[in-house]
Amino acid sequence: MIIAVDGPTASGKGTIAKALAAHFGLPVLDTGLLYRAVGYQTQLDHGDPDNSADALAACDFPDDLLEDPALRYESTGSLASRVSVHPAVRAALLRRQVDFANQPGGAVLDGRDIGTVIAPHADAKLFVTASAEERARRRHAEMVGRGVDISFDAVLADVHARDARDTGRAEAPLMRAPDAKLLDNTDMDRDAALAAAIAFVEERRKGRG
Repeated sequence: MIIAVDGPTASGKGTIAKALAAHFGLPVLDTGLLYRAVGYQTQLDHGDPDNSADALAACDFPDDLLEDPALRYESTGSLASRVSVHPAVRAALLRRQVDFANQPGGAVLDGRDIGTVIAPHADAKLFVTASAEERARRRHAEMVGRGVDISFDAVLADVHARDARDTGRAEAPLMRAPDAKLLDNTDMDRDAALAAAIAFVEERRKGRG
């Protein structure tokens, strides 16, 4: 079974993808981590994330970079959003994601174009979202909890900017697949959102049987 989990930044899609993987016993790939690695490698190379050639060169990042805690930084997320607009970068990372999705037994992938580009044939597709204000509130609380001194307004502005880049890019923009289940968790707590996601995939699995 292939499960696609898409959605904008800070929507909770990563948490939901991990929970689905644990529940159904499937491997999981956070595809955004690949783009974070490219963005961070571009910075390490003193390149420009808005320059296609610099970003493409950074696609040859070492595998151990995926374990670097710096990939989880808010600033790295912004770099990822910037390098992901380049078609050449998306093409370079495409095969790795497709191979992961199509492995024997299936997989769970979360990102922004899983159900539309990477695995349009997925058995179950979720589009996880929440209002920009709620996503910014969650992200701000997380950052303050880590000791980061940043205002809510700054986080909200970054959420809006990343949404604009992700939905406005010409290549594989963030969008809900026509057959994807919309899961708006603006007014849900974590447990309710996870339960709704698992129930949906269980229904799809029964339908396949």
